[in-house]
Amino acid sequence: MSDRIAHPHFRNVVMSAEEAAAKVHNGMTVGMSGFTGSGYPKAVPTALAKRIEEEHAAGRPMRVKVWTGASTGPELDGALAKANGIELRLPYNSDPIARERINKGEMDYLDMHLSQVAPMAWQGFLGDLDVAVVEVTAIKSDGTLVPSSSVGNNKTWLDRAKAIILEVNEWQNPALEGMHDIYYGTALPPHRIPIPLVKPDDRIGQPTLRCDLDKVVAVVPTNAPDRNAPFSPPDDTAKAIAAHLLDFLAHEVKMGRLPENLLPLQSGVGNIANAVLSGLNDGPFHNMTAYTEVIQDGMLDLLDSGRLLMASATSFSLSPEAAERINANMENYRGRMILRPQEISNHPEIVRRLGCIAMNGLIEADIYGNINSTCVMGSRIQNGIGGSGDFARNAYISVFVTPSTAKGGAISAIVPQVSHVDHIMQDVAVIVTEQGLADLRGLSPKKRASLVIENCSHPDYRDGLRDYYKRALSGSYGQHAPSLPGEALSWHQRFIETGSMRA
Repeated sequence: MSDRIAHPHFRNVVMSAEEAAAKVHNGMTVGMSGFTGSGYPKAVPTALAKRIEEEHAAGRPMRVKVWTGASTGPELDGALAKANGIELRLPYNSDPIARERINKGEMDYLDMHLSQVAPMAWQGFLGDLDVAVVEVTAIKSDGTLVPSSSVGNNKTWLDRAKAIILEVNEWQNPALEGMHDIYYGTALPPHRIPIPLVKPDDRIGQPTLRCDLDKVVAVVPTNAPDRNAPFSPPDDTAKAIAAHLLDFLAHEVKMGRLPENLLPLQSGVGNIANAVLSGLNDGPFHNMTAYTEVIQDGMLDLLDSGRLLMASATSFSLSPEAAERINANMENYRGRMILRPQEISNHPEIVRRLGCIAMNGLIEADIYGNINSTCVMGSRIQNGIGGSGDFARNAYISVFVTPSTAKGGAISAIVPQVSHVDHIMQDVAVIVTEQGLADLRGLSPKKRASLVIENCSHPDYRDGLRDYYKRALSGSYGQHAPSLPGEALSWHQRFIETGSMRA
């Protein structure tokens, strides 16, 4: 019996992953822990996927609806998608097998702002939650739960589910205890009150999760690592994007629009985001803070150098090497990191109050600053909007970064009109590519268009954008944001037909 299970009630329901998975039935809705490959259950979903395959082989239907915090890992999304066991997935997915099924129409997918998932679950808009499957680090003698390497929506799943299955993962460092801040003060209208968080390092909750003991039907001891993907070292394109953005931030400080230590940083996930964070390590800024979704490799480097004083998030999103580093030094990091529920880490009220600098990626931007961050060619989901909308609309400065081309130059990231809109132009302050930076604040659409074309587009596509915009100025139905509807998406159609946007 694991010494991490200290409460007698939980010891009485210890069982194998296969026995626990047998408690999940066809048509159920299952809330799973996990956020960006951290803190997700590993054993029960894998056993459930095997059971689903057996049921399908016997000619019996077996699929479930899966709710999580965000993306998870191959033992969860990958295994269940491979078994064709997911009927509906929300709110975010990055697994390639699940993505393929979604884009083939074999799996329903609800792409959601991450801050809105828990409130919508409480409001009943998503339906009933049958089972919660949540990974924890330990169960204390008082029955409270030490969270794992992500918090996500776990508080809500534990509260809303009719039954609870816990995975107690001994691979997770016991020194995680004390890093979490679980706030239980949220409520539904008309009973909501202001969230009393005014600095990134404020603690407003408790360090553990709580749950109704009578709902816990299974506890599964495990010992398995999170499966986070490695980050590639910054290439010349990523370094150029980072340099443009750092110059911009330094200019904002010089102009008195930002303090010398900036404002709390939010950074999306990925290689370019990490390049920007790495650039901050070599820049002029000290005593920085972060109020974000995930703590990445670059943020860990900033903490190690002392440039970043503290980081508040809901999860880790670390390469295997960085995960080993943080596990080996968890005691040193614990006082400088806080992991919160994602309804708090991404809460618009707090993002607006703190004045976060939001830095997120995109698939494409159009000449007026509208952003597509989810759907390739307007219809093929890539991952999802994640938390970028939570931060972009409420940030002090909302920045979107991208290489100017993709697919070896066959796709321009700057287009006449985005094929799908996730972030409207009113929510976008700055666009950065390796070509340059466009500060769009205070500019009308036409002034935005000229700046985006000249500063951000790749030279291979710049003349085409100039030509389109010139003709739109003379032939558009209106002159506020000139557009040629019959041609605005022709670049996308050309790619679909020929494999390239080039004329």
